[in-house]
Amino acid sequence: MRSRILAFVAAIAVSFAFVLGAVAADYPTRPVTIVVAFPPGGPSDVLARIVGRKLEQILGQPFIVENRPGAGGNIAAEQVARAAPDGYTLLNGNNSILATNAALYKKTNFDPEKDFIPLSMIGTQGSILVVNPKVPVNSLAELIALAKANPGKLNFASSGYGAAAHLAGELFKTEAKIDIVHVAYKGAAPALQELIGGQTQMMFATAASVVGHIKGGLVRPLAVTTLTRIAAFPDIPTMDELGLKGFDATTWHGFVVPARTPKEIVDTLSRAIVTALKDPAVRKSLGDLGVDIVGNSPAEFAAYIKAEIPKWTAVVKASGAHVD
Repeated sequence: MRSRILAFVAAIAVSFAFVLGAVAADYPTRPVTIVVAFPPGGPSDVLARIVGRKLEQILGQPFIVENRPGAGGNIAAEQVARAAPDGYTLLNGNNSILATNAALYKKTNFDPEKDFIPLSMIGTQGSILVVNPKVPVNSLAELIALAKANPGKLNFASSGYGAAAHLAGELFKTEAKIDIVHVAYKGAAPALQELIGGQTQMMFATAASVVGHIKGGLVRPLAVTTLTRIAAFPDIPTMDELGLKGFDATTWHGFVVPARTPKEIVDTLSRAIVTALKDPAVRKSLGDLGVDIVGNSPAEFAAYIKAEIPKWTAVVKASGAHVD
């Protein structure tokens, strides 16, 4: 009896593998959803839509962006982690979701390494420290001096707890030895609107989200968070240049799918993403937003995520930041 049961189970497994392989070979045959963990208009949303439009042309099916903001990206990540591993649900992940939230939140219902298969990193973005024009400072040194003279009275906006903007602010507090108050919003767009309106004084924002606001004079840039100046704003100095040695808070974005997604589908999506990122129009659109394009393999992206987790875990612990 036992041998018959084992044989039956083996037959089922072989049949399932055959069907799955056939499905993978035909992929995609219907619309694909890209889940974005932040509201429309933010950098994650804009990047997903730019790349998604090109993927539609390459793979011949619609790529629909679904915005699922909340809990620093955990809601979207949990949704994708539980989704069917069939290649029809992607997550536009970033360093917050895939590298810092496990350390920041008391509990998350997903494992960034075990529950996802990386497809490819889209690119990296330097953030820019911007202030409301009414704040009486024109340099990083003046901002630090103002904060030291008014401990606890200045605040900084972010796109959410655990977001790159939040952790960059916490790192700034530690390195500059200042006391500024964090104000979290549900995404970069509402955070920027409050900054522009004067409800907050400063924010670490990706170049993608503030390029228009800087050119329009709605915010004043003081420094970038990468170790080298960014191509989109070559005249803005780095935090490192201005005295905060070694300051580096780079944002990165990339697509992942649920664990157990068939290798054939993973390979198809990865190749399509890399191809999309080589397209001149896509490169220009992303470049105009301050994105340094990457387009790497699943193995390379997985290794990058693995290295980022301990790095940002250390930043979270040093800052004392946590979310219950």
